[in-house]
Amino acid sequence: MIKAQAIQADITTLSVDAIVNAANSTLLGGGGVDGAIHRAAGPELLAECRTLHGCAAGDAKCTGGYRLPAKYIFHTVGPVWSGGGAGEAAVLASCYRRCLELAAEKQLKSIAFPSISTGAYGYPVEQAAPVAAQAISDFAQAHPALELEVTFALFGGRAQRAYSQALQQFGL
Repeated sequence: MIKAQAIQADITTLSVDAIVNAANSTLLGGGGVDGAIHRAAGPELLAECRTLHGCAAGDAKCTGGYRLPAKYIFHTVGPVWSGGGAGEAAVLASCYRRCLELAAEKQLKSIAFPSISTGAYGYPVEQAAPVAAQAISDFAQAHPALELEVTFALFGGRAQRAYSQALQQFGL
C-alpha cells in the first residue's frame, strides 16, 4: 500500500530512503530544487552525475545521497510547459512512474518528491498535482504489495493545497 502526504518542507532535510531531484537533462545541477540538492549533497554528487551522461525527459536515474539524510537521489527530467498540448502530462506522469519503479527495485520504504516541472519549467501547479497523484495511484493499483510512504515536499501553501487536494481526489 502506498500512503502519500503533501507538506511544506525543504526536501534536502528529509530523512527518507530517497529524494527526487527535478533535474535538467544534463544532471549537472541548475536552479531551484536541483541547485539546492546539489549544494546540500556536496561535490561528490556532481562527480557521480558526470558519469551518468544525462537523462531524457520522463526518465530517472539514481545516485547516492552523499551528505543528505536520504540514501539515494532519483534524478528525473520533467517536461517544459508549452500549453499542455505537447504531451506534457504523459512525460510528467512518466517521471513519477520511473521514480516509483526505482523505489520498488531498491525495496525502499519512503520517497520524497518535489513538485516536478512547476518551477523554471513553468508547469501550472494546479495541473501538475493531479497528474502526479494519478501516476502514484495507478502505480499503487498495479503494485498492491508495495509498502511505500510518499511525501511531497513543497514550497508554499498554494502548492501544498494543490497536492493535498489531488492526493485526496485519488484516494491517497
